[in-house]
Amino acid sequence: MAARLLLPLLLILASPLMAFDHQRWDALLDNHVQWQRGGVTTSVDYPGLRKDRAALDEYLGALSQVSNDDFESWPRDEKLAFLINAYNAFTVDLILRQDTLPDSIRDIGSFFSGPWDQRFFTLLGEARTLDDVEHKMIRGNPALMDPRIHFAVNCASVGCPALRPEAYRAKELEQQLADSTRRFLTDRQRNRFNEKPPHLAVSKIFDWYEDDFIDAAGSLSHYFLQYADTLEIPANHRKSLDAERLKIQFLDYDWSLNSETNGS
Repeated sequence: MAARLLLPLLLILASPLMAFDHQRWDALLDNHVQWQRGGVTTSVDYPGLRKDRAALDEYLGALSQVSNDDFESWPRDEKLAFLINAYNAFTVDLILRQDTLPDSIRDIGSFFSGPWDQRFFTLLGEARTLDDVEHKMIRGNPALMDPRIHFAVNCASVGCPALRPEAYRAKELEQQLADSTRRFLTDRQRNRFNEKPPHLAVSKIFDWYEDDFIDAAGSLSHYFLQYADTLEIPANHRKSLDAERLKIQFLDYDWSLNSETNGS
């Protein structure tokens, strides 16, 4: 009888960690990130996060304790949610590491080593940069890559898609990515159809990562066609978009810090 009771316990202890607890990060985001402009962007209360530094450090420490073996045992959506949250949380950490809040994340570092090249944290057993997480661990992994990650990872800038006031979670990941995409494409300051002359004026993100959107839809025009309703492209111009004849203009990017002061 004892052996029969012991076996299930041993199996549980031997089984890989199947989920990561993002509750601390979720609470921090809920307390310090607010939707703005009708829910198309957010502002971040960095002074408030600085006061909650201990809770943030606990979450960052928990992220860093995950081994590569545990990570590899997780389902796909668990991995992707973990990496998106890690990118966003360590970006906030980088901002708070500065003695005073920068006007822009690009003010951090030097000409030779910018903010995304700083090797200031450990993830899956190695010292990492933010570029490592975004470009190698997510974009560089075909099993995880989804162009909608560009509307989920947040670079602490007004021009960037919103930092959601909640953690990404595996069970809700599909809905969260879809919602983040819709909110960003609904923002007429960053993505809009202009009638005279007819053209799409869109975020510079679509220029920088054009290949990712082409891989997903065949062309940038066809990617936008999937979201024609969200972008409010008039019906009489959708054929032109489908034929890749509608001009696409890339707007200037606002690198100002996505703080409450700057009113994202």
